[in-house]
Amino acid sequence: MFVRGAVPGDRVRARIGKSKRSWAEADLVELTEPGPDRIEPEVPHPGAPWQVLPYERQLEEKHAQVRDALERIGGFEGPPVEPIVPAVEQARYRNKLEYSFGEDETGELVLGFHRPGRFDLIDDVSVDILASERVDEVREAAKAWCREEGLTAWDRESQTGLLRNLVVREGRRTGQVQARVVTSPGSEFRVNELAAATPADSFLWTRAEGVAETTRGGDTRVVKGQAYLEEELSGLRFRISPDAFFQTNTEMAEVLYGAAAEFASLTGREKVLDLFCGIGTIATVLALDSAEVWGVELIEDAVADAIQNAKLNGVDNTRFFAGDVRLVMRELLEQSGSPDVVVVDPPRAGLSQKVVRRIIEADAQRIVYVSCNPTTLAPNARQLVDDGGYALKTVRPVDMFPQTPHIECVALFEKA
Repeated sequence: MFVRGAVPGDRVRARIGKSKRSWAEADLVELTEPGPDRIEPEVPHPGAPWQVLPYERQLEEKHAQVRDALERIGGFEGPPVEPIVPAVEQARYRNKLEYSFGEDETGELVLGFHRPGRFDLIDDVSVDILASERVDEVREAAKAWCREEGLTAWDRESQTGLLRNLVVREGRRTGQVQARVVTSPGSEFRVNELAAATPADSFLWTRAEGVAETTRGGDTRVVKGQAYLEEELSGLRFRISPDAFFQTNTEMAEVLYGAAAEFASLTGREKVLDLFCGIGTIATVLALDSAEVWGVELIEDAVADAIQNAKLNGVDNTRFFAGDVRLVMRELLEQSGSPDVVVVDPPRAGLSQKVVRRIIEADAQRIVYVSCNPTTLAPNARQLVDDGGYALKTVRPVDMFPQTPHIECVALFEKA
């Protein structure tokens, strides 16, 4: 049972929402008895609900999450889970923040996060413990300028108003900061002056259609600086376009991808297939120690970034393709031949049974599975073992997101 708003050890009254055969999600109704390990949070933050647990307890619980998922959902007896790798930084570690505009009870413009469980209420943020001080500075400057201008927040119900979101990205290694304001469609305001008032290296403006709370898509133009942000990872440099996915904890992404490279056991002769390759971060890292890497990604802009990033780093043994893994795997294997190693880094929903079958058909000696959700890793692991003849050799949890219940891990499968 996953209860939003509660932490391990609490006694609560909760309302069950989503329910499956082996797990359920619920929302906290009442905290009847705080757990013995509860502490006061440094700063209230909806994105950091585990501030109320000491960090060592967070690590214990996350390690238990991975083991429990593999045992209970995957049916593995005594799964080979390594000790969890703790985060380098426990606070101010995120390289990307998405803030929402709204109004408080007095009608003043606010910029922060949705109140838990409420799409219509935004709690203002003046200090964000997950962001750097420089991101705080960018957000506060943009908010102050918009307040002075008398600009209004976009209202989802009436579909009136201007300001929707502010997205701030930071190159932790390059020092670059990019801000992007998202507004309603057809809107006009003094965006050049807002860009000048915001202490970011580049500033973008997106006019978004639709009612959904999303910062993706829309018509984006560059107001100041470059359209992309650059970041360094594992000695390589990557260009990140506005909608592209990039791990939000740069320091721990290096650890995560280092584990993937270690498990791949490359000698320079291997052919690697990288599924859900994004902008080519893992593929480019692995290309340094392999004969060739073939990457597949659904989003065409991310594939363009991946090709550009390989060129940027002088890597010439990668090939990237746009397509749905579920549909293009057989065609890709006809071109590439059977890989020695398959690397998968799927979204939280994990892999469908059909995609797992396609991976089994690839007949690789090793599969390296980078997971952001142990409850979807577990059934995928069971299918690889039962249907593919693979053995689950090891799983290494990596704490990418301190102060939250989320945990990433890297699993290694080998042909039995």
